[in-house]
Amino acid sequence: MTLAPDITDLLARARADLRMGVPIVLARAGGGVLVLAVETLGADRLRDVVALGAEADLVLTGRRAETLKARAYDGDVARVALPLDVTLRWVQALADPADDLAHPMKGPLVSRRGGDADLHRMAVTLAKSARLLPAVIAAPLNDAAGFAVDHALTCLDADTAAPRLGASAVFESVVSARVPLRATQNARLHVFRPEDGSDEHYAIEIGRPDRAAPVLARLHSACFTGDLLGSLKCDCGPQLNGALDAMGAEGAGVLLYLNQEGRGIGLANKMRAYALQDQGFDTVEANHRLGFEDDERDFRIGSELLRKLGFSAVRLMTNNPAKIAMMEKCGIAVAERVPLKVGENRHNAGYLATKARKSGHLL
Repeated sequence: MTLAPDITDLLARARADLRMGVPIVLARAGGGVLVLAVETLGADRLRDVVALGAEADLVLTGRRAETLKARAYDGDVARVALPLDVTLRWVQALADPADDLAHPMKGPLVSRRGGDADLHRMAVTLAKSARLLPAVIAAPLNDAAGFAVDHALTCLDADTAAPRLGASAVFESVVSARVPLRATQNARLHVFRPEDGSDEHYAIEIGRPDRAAPVLARLHSACFTGDLLGSLKCDCGPQLNGALDAMGAEGAGVLLYLNQEGRGIGLANKMRAYALQDQGFDTVEANHRLGFEDDERDFRIGSELLRKLGFSAVRLMTNNPAKIAMMEKCGIAVAERVPLKVGENRHNAGYLATKARKSGHLL
């Protein structure tokens, strides 16, 4: 029988649970951990965790721990011991940097050292993939699988889930149809859906590009504020329209519209980063204070969709060398880099300068 959910299904269910504030369980031989996302944590469930009597931790990324001056003995994550009198406000203040400047003193913070942090690291990765703040509560469980059954919680076998969590997504072509655009009337929109049921991604095919030749292509990450609202804080909208105009003028091309808002951290976290930028931090510093890396996007998606469409070589419209490197690493030849320098204004000049200085963009 194949009616039961497989590990891909269970990972999708776990992300949904965390987004709703429902705990999940990560299990392996000899024990496991109960995991709750801080962003969706309620006071009642926090009290329930404390009542378990276990040595529960607030798990933060190394980036966030650095901001808080907390010891990250595990390198990329820090396990901060929850005090017995822990409050929801205290946990949220450590996870969310919104009030860091107003209330900088949050310690003393006691970080655990020694022992295995693999499950804690996996829990933070799950929170990231759910587009939540990368901060979780983790409480050790002796009989993790039994605890999950008793409380009707989603349980992931950690050893089975770990390789799948970091694997490249598998996509299915759902449908394509002609969509006349301002840039060209000869366009088709292709919709691709990942097997885990998460965000769909799109390809806009202009004309009938020769599959045997390098196609003019762009990997464009979704930007609700720039693409739709015309925000002046970034250059995304002008880049989107500029790329489509260039493809329309050439009569052929493919633009991949990838749902990786805010460099892969999601719109809510992107707005948190914007709020930090209003406090004086640049775009990279804001991401780090939130606990993210400079760029959390997965450009492997672009190479997979290009292969699905039958392309093996591109003339890539980009200012980002990382996209070129990832395309070639994934087997898509980049015959040419086509610069796309549009959209600079007084509101985003600092943002663009930071991308060039800290992220290596060729501006």
